[in-house]
This record gives sequence, C-alpha cells and structure tokens, in this order.
Amino acid sequence: MAHYNVLFLCTGNSARSIIAESLLNKMSDGRFTAYSAGSMATGSVNPLAIKVLESMDLPTAGLHSKNWDVFATDDGPTMDFIFTVCDRAAAEPCPIWPGQPMTAHWGLPDPAAAEGTEEQRLRAFRDTVTALRRRIGLFTNLPMQSLDRLKLQSELEAIGDNRTENRDGSDRPTH
Repeated sequence: MAHYNVLFLCTGNSARSIIAESLLNKMSDGRFTAYSAGSMATGSVNPLAIKVLESMDLPTAGLHSKNWDVFATDDGPTMDFIFTVCDRAAAEPCPIWPGQPMTAHWGLPDPAAAEGTEEQRLRAFRDTVTALRRRIGLFTNLPMQSLDRLKLQSELEAIGDNRTENRDGSDRPTH
C-alpha cells in the first residue's frame, strides 16, 4: 500500500493547519503522514485548538507552529499533497516544493478570529474540526492509485469547494 506525505498550510500555523495535521494523522490508518506549517508562523499553537483536539481525543503531542520554509528543502520530507486551509496563505507566493506535490485550496474561516464567550469561541474550533474531518475523510477515501493526475487534481479541488463538499450533486453551500 502506498504511503503519502501531506502538508497543510495556513498563515500563522496556529489553528486550522494544526487541526488538519492532527486529524489526518489520526484518521489515516498509517497511509498518510500529515504535517503543518505557516507562511508567517506565530511560533505557538492556539490554546483553544489544543483544548478542542484533546476534548475530541485527537493527538496533540508534537504539534507546534513552524514556518513553511522547513518543508521547502531537499532534506525535508517530500510532500505528495499540499493543502492551503486559509485564503491568505493560498494567495501568497509559495516556495518551490521538492517532488512536485499536488495542491488544492481547502479554505475555512479562522476559528481564532471568533469573538464572544469562551464557549462561542470553542464552538468555532469544533466547527473547524467538523469541516476538516469531513474533507479529510473524502480525501483519504479517494482511490489514489486508480485516478490519473488530472482527475485526482479535480477531486482534490472539489473537496475544498464549499458548494460541492456534500458530494451529493446538490448546489447547497455547506457553510
């Protein structure tokens, strides 16, 4: 069985990309190794992200905020897939990634920007986990080895498209 490396990118690497890394590493049954990074990493993981991950029994060990330059070198792991999870990082010029990974944009609202009570802010983080869990589930169930590169690219992009996330042919927005 093939093994794939996946990098999730966001600007600060403190919430969405961290959550995605934790989810994929938990959900992948060893077929994938997930990493995360940011274009302007904050250097710390949002405490509410850790709190929500722990409350959902998702792994938090080793999660830390780091700059994406760590993965743009020949001595880092070669990525098979790279997903941006915030619009800002998707619009920034990215490094040249070794290995020509497939890329797609899976943008989500920033839960760290949520305002209100702690419970309201925690809800924003739980909503992010739910959306990413759905997308990662679709991703991990793709028949990778039977899809040609063009079809696989189309599937990766469709996963991040809020209008087709339901994958049932409906045109209903999911957010």
